[in-house]
Amino acid sequence: MTSILLVDDDRDLCALMADFFSLNGFELEALYDGSKGLARAFEGTFDLIILDVMLPGIDGFEILRQVRRRSAVPIIMLTARTEQRDRIAGLDAGADDYLPKPFGPEELLARIRAVLRRSGNALSMPASAVEVGAVRVELQARKVSIGDAEIDLTGFEFDILDVLARASGRIVSRDELALVLYQRPATPYERSLDVHISHLRKKLEQRGEVRITTVRGVGYMISPEAKTI
Repeated sequence: MTSILLVDDDRDLCALMADFFSLNGFELEALYDGSKGLARAFEGTFDLIILDVMLPGIDGFEILRQVRRRSAVPIIMLTARTEQRDRIAGLDAGADDYLPKPFGPEELLARIRAVLRRSGNALSMPASAVEVGAVRVELQARKVSIGDAEIDLTGFEFDILDVLARASGRIVSRDELALVLYQRPATPYERSLDVHISHLRKKLEQRGEVRITTVRGVGYMISPEAKTI
């Protein structure tokens, strides 16, 4: 049975969708909060995700951006916003389709089937590995190596490196990292993220292959270490 994650704070709509899709051969799981929806999207294996734009906690656009860093799973956006710029923003961020509210369940079903056909009716897999200089991050195996040497990282350290490596060469904000680690934005006085970054930096930079730069008040950036001749 095709599995779908629906993240929408309209509980009545979610209940109706669950009944409708069950009758049409789909298994639908509904969550009503953006933070919980992001966490479930990260830990679950779904054939398709449906996201409302306006959500408590974290909005649908941010969930879309975070999921796209890890997976190419098909995503359909739902929203009461009808402005063209919102539709363009969703599609540019990686949405496979965009359906304005109100909508008929038959139309959503048709769009789901079309998106699944385009994706091969299976969960699309992301890249298997990312490399920054000599550092190789194996995403599915959750392994990190420099040359032939495997680097022992904690779960939090790997998740941070995962995000930084995918965004190599650009600054990743503290909020982006906190969303991945804690499924919420960073708080002003939170120090745990700094501790994880410090430990990760020591494990990687001691070999002189990459540098994790702190951009004060903004975030962090990873880049290959420049070599001197």
